[in-house]
Amino acid sequence: MAHDPNQVREPVQNILEIIRTCRADLRKSDRKVANVVLDDPKLILNDTVAELAARAEVSQPTVLRFCNAIGCSGYPDFKLRLAQSLALGMPATHSVLAGSDTPDQVVEKIFDYTLTSLDWARYHLDKAAIGNAIEMLIAARRIEFFGFGASGIVARDGQQKFPLFGVPCGVEVDFHQQIMQASMLEAGDTCVLISNTGVTRTLMDVARIAKERGAAVLGIVGASDAPLKSYCDVTLVVETLENTSIYTPMTSRIAALVIMDILSTAVALRRDEDQDHQQAFIAMKQRLNEARFN
Repeated sequence: MAHDPNQVREPVQNILEIIRTCRADLRKSDRKVANVVLDDPKLILNDTVAELAARAEVSQPTVLRFCNAIGCSGYPDFKLRLAQSLALGMPATHSVLAGSDTPDQVVEKIFDYTLTSLDWARYHLDKAAIGNAIEMLIAARRIEFFGFGASGIVARDGQQKFPLFGVPCGVEVDFHQQIMQASMLEAGDTCVLISNTGVTRTLMDVARIAKERGAAVLGIVGASDAPLKSYCDVTLVVETLENTSIYTPMTSRIAALVIMDILSTAVALRRDEDQDHQQAFIAMKQRLNEARFN
């Protein structure tokens, strides 16, 4: 069958995270294989079926059954997906930071953790919801971004990007200003709420007021069960592997910034069909270049 160059290839889910997630549900003997793999996946990369069976103290058929249990078509497929996962970075379980870590270890762990978590977010992202969000933003007469803390940083990033594409934008990170701004929204406006937890009561109030005013509401949250979802017309769930460890890198913010790049780029590509806007954008870039030292 000929390959369609326009077909979007779905990302392959990180096999190490699959093993970590389903380990408790595996048979006892299969779990022994899972433990060995997760303990040192790099060591397993060059093992034959017999060598992995010996490490786990199980039979070779058990290793093959383990491969099937985690969704692989066989041992070669397992080895391939293991190599792909290691290329993306070690799973979150291997990236826990400790006070005794050297600077080199901190560098490796944070990069590994971030790459793995971003791949996890990509795999779980609802592409149909992304499409709906893009259409909502393209149709917006004005866009207002709302968020607190780290989510406020993402909101400011959105406010910095979208005016470049001919859309008036604002950003509010203060509670009172958010309520005031939401109360001034109108039909044709879009309200973008960013909250990793999705439980911030103020943002629910903002969403309710915005909808009462006739504005469209887009939510960007980090959990599929976030209460904020019920207040939004469209919700993007940006799931990461972040946990409550004090030293955990804030990958949720990085993932949300990537989503903001996706949305702004998609809107820009659509807006570039407008020749007047394209010329204005080129002129703006030229003025910025002239302001820099050569």
